[in-house]
Order: sequence, then structure tokens, then C-alpha cells
Amino acid sequence: MTVRKLSVALDQSVADAAVDAAAREGLSLSAWLSRAAERALTIERGLEAVRAWEREKGALTDAELADADVVLNRVLGRRVRRVGR
Repeated sequence: MTVRKLSVALDQSVADAAVDAAAREGLSLSAWLSRAAERALTIERGLEAVRAWEREKGALTDAELADADVVLNRVLGRRVRRVGR
């Protein structure tokens, strides 16, 4: 895997929290930030896929969203909180 070195600026509180989180997980700050970016990009791609599906098929219904919540709760082993629509 090719690695690109970047310089980033973070708010002090965010930087401190990221350093602490990386340490708790036994990761370097670079590895932790890379993993966080990968997660954010995965979420972004997933949301875009849902938007594309809804453009083609119509908006998901409340019942379909509730069914999805049940599946996510089961898969994740915790209760998900859907952010507004």
C-alpha cells in the first residue's frame, strides 16, 4: 500500500481526544486517523448509495427505515439512533 504523508491542522481539543483514542486502541495517531477517515468515507458512500436508490425507487418509508433499524441493532449488537430525515 502506498502511503502519502500529509500535514493536517486540528482543533486542540480534537487533537487531544484523537491522541487519547489512538493510545486506548494501541494505534499510532496516523493509523487511528486513517481508520477514522476510512469509516467516514464508507458512511459517505453508503449514504450516496441510499440517495441514488431513493432517486430511482422513491423515498424509503418509515416502516422500511424501522426494519433497517432492527437489522442494524441485531448486527451491531447495540441500539442505533437514526439522525433526522
